[in-house]
Amino acid sequence: MNAVTAFKILTAPQWADFEREGRFGGAPVDIADGYIHLSTAEQLSGTLAKHFAGQTGLIVAEIDLARLGDTVRWEAARGGALFPHIYGDLPMDAVLAARPQG
Repeated sequence: MNAVTAFKILTAPQWADFEREGRFGGAPVDIADGYIHLSTAEQLSGTLAKHFAGQTGLIVAEIDLARLGDTVRWEAARGGALFPHIYGDLPMDAVLAARPQG
């Protein structure tokens, strides 16, 4: 894949922990699946609708995939589309921007 950035959706408490600790080990679903779920710009609205419908106080963090090296794997998920997954922690220095969502 040639995407340079991807997005992670976090709850406000997850974002606060991430800011405090400087790294994010994953939401409960990430920990259960063994990797941190990300979405491309094109996949973001679908992910918000499917997994975060009705939630408020969300933060969407834009992630620089190049800073994550070989911890990123592109794997088939929803509808066979390739999604970026992080096998390891997400460091704060890979976050390019963060904005409130919903």
